[in-house]
Amino acid sequence: MPRNAPPVEALIVVDMQSAFVGGAEAVPSAAELLVAVGSLLDRARTAGAFVVHLQNDGEPGTSDEPGTPGWPLHLPVVPGPREVVRRKTVDDGFEETDLEELLRDAGVGSLAVCGVMSEMCVLATARAALEREFRTVLPHDAHATYDIPAAPGIADEVPAAMASRVAEWALGDEIEIVARARDVTFAEPSAGGR
Repeated sequence: MPRNAPPVEALIVVDMQSAFVGGAEAVPSAAELLVAVGSLLDRARTAGAFVVHLQNDGEPGTSDEPGTPGWPLHLPVVPGPREVVRRKTVDDGFEETDLEELLRDAGVGSLAVCGVMSEMCVLATARAALEREFRTVLPHDAHATYDIPAAPGIADEVPAAMASRVAEWALGDEIEIVARARDVTFAEPSAGGR
């Protein structure tokens, strides 16, 4: 975050499910991602920020299909009035959910987004937050994806780190991209909500 940037009031943790961050099918930087997201969670909770875990309900036969070993959230949730889980079926965490209402009712005007996949659910959720005029921060080391396979005659394989950086770039100049999760600060949402 820019020096002296104000803290954010919420943390949106996108699809940190066992299929994507644990075991042989995890994203290439899963170990580093878990440390960065775990740090964000710890600091958000300590500051009293609002925390939302998004959990994707994948299609039948996918690794994140509900009820399969890959579907549960990998990091522990501390349920309470300031920490909730919302299930979703599309990339954008705001679409077909009550996420915006939850944030507005809690008095949130600014948030950080982290999780997987950079170019899919993280990108879609961050873009939707910007469209709804939330101040939105994206820590570079707290989102990740897979390598994009080569497309014969079109392009070579794209490394995961490059795909993540392109996803950041695609969000334009309204997003606040910070190098490290440790640079994100948190605060309680404004009293009273809307």
